Amino acid sequence: MAAEFDLVVIGSGPGGYVAAIRASQLGQKVAIIERENLGGICLNWGCIPTKALLKSGEKFESLSHLKDYGLSASGASFDFDAIIQRSRGVAKQLNQGVGFLMKKNKIEVIEGSAKLEKGAAAPKVVVALKAGGSRTIEAKTVMLAVGARARALPQIGLEADGDKIWAYRDALAPKKLPKTFVVIGSGAIGIEFASFYRALGAEVTVVEAVDRVMPVEDEEVSKAAQKGFEKRGIKFKLGAKVTKVSKDSKGVKVDLEVNGKAESLEAEVCISAVGITANTDGIGLEALGVELDRGHIKTDSHCQTNVKGLYAIGDCAGAPWLAHKASHEGIHAAEHIAGYKTPNVHSPIAGCTYAQPQVASVGVTEQGAKAEKREVKIGRFPFKVNGKAIAAGETEGFVKVIFDAKTGALIGAHMIGADVTEMIQGYVTAITMEATEEDIHGIVYPHPTMSEAMHEAALDAYGRVIHI
Repeated sequence: MAAEFDLVVIGSGPGGYVAAIRASQLGQKVAIIERENLGGICLNWGCIPTKALLKSGEKFESLSHLKDYGLSASGASFDFDAIIQRSRGVAKQLNQGVGFLMKKNKIEVIEGSAKLEKGAAAPKVVVALKAGGSRTIEAKTVMLAVGARARALPQIGLEADGDKIWAYRDALAPKKLPKTFVVIGSGAIGIEFASFYRALGAEVTVVEAVDRVMPVEDEEVSKAAQKGFEKRGIKFKLGAKVTKVSKDSKGVKVDLEVNGKAESLEAEVCISAVGITANTDGIGLEALGVELDRGHIKTDSHCQTNVKGLYAIGDCAGAPWLAHKASHEGIHAAEHIAGYKTPNVHSPIAGCTYAQPQVASVGVTEQGAKAEKREVKIGRFPFKVNGKAIAAGETEGFVKVIFDAKTGALIGAHMIGADVTEMIQGYVTAITMEATEEDIHGIVYPHPTMSEAMHEAALDAYGRVIHI
């Protein structure tokens, strides 16, 4: 049987659908297989709808600060169902947009669940079709973009039921607004949901196993973030090991061990944000001999697996579990498959948390640099003395940059404050382009902007800061 397609992509998230488009642009005949909704988790149940919720929460929270701007209003309220429906509407709009892009790029969409079997040039793909029956597809290359799902810990009772214990899907489309929450995990997902529900007035306590919030972030940013969240009324239990989660008619009870002592928290709902599990089970990887590392698919520098004709990208291929990393890998893999010389797949990847305040970072942390025994120069600049931030009433937070002292290369940047998730890309570009302190010092930043703090932080690292 001759190959029906040049490339079959399994999974239509931000890695899969982008890879399919790029492959089609390069003249490949492409099919994409999706068992649920085009756009995957990110677009339908992750990145996009959470940002819609967070914007509603941010808008409502800002109403309590109108006096700061010489304004006044009364009777502020919200319609929780309408907030949820707006979020779902945004996801639906973008889902339909992906469908349009598939038609535009002549990509065949096959609805169903895929499983791999041994093939010639690449594994065969057997699809259990949504409409019934099955279809076997042979392609020159197969790309896995199957993503991941919320991690469950059934051994301690932490398993989503959609009622009293929520995973991210449940938290995105609840039937009612609970008054009290325990959020387990202070990574981006946990903090964003804590921020949203707190903005609507819920009592929220975040439980974290290590001794600081957002543990992947620079320690200085982590401490500032905790203060900012606590100022908004979010409570924290740090260095707390969850030993058991139990349910009763009123809600949930979360048993903890903190500094060797037993404690417990009670709430109407518990949100589980303890990580993700790759969707690598049940798709035939074991029979093919695909190499895995703690459940994730092992790949080389071009996203190839150890099996001929099989690539893997995005969450199923390991950290960082970010949509933009998946898209980047998808494009890289599609170009490699088509025989193009491709840019570095290991480009710097920014991490963003869209809470109040926002947090964004790229590259090494100060702690990471010390662990590597690198000699560094560090600069900081607070938004409280930035003209635009003062005018906008957004003076919380700061910018922190890390340079290699020997080469002058920018190796890390960490930000906390308003809109820093939009600003971080400037530093991502700088690191990607191998910029030094001279390059960044010589850039002219528009005035007045909050991005001027990025310039001042770089100047501060070399004793040249102007405005402090």
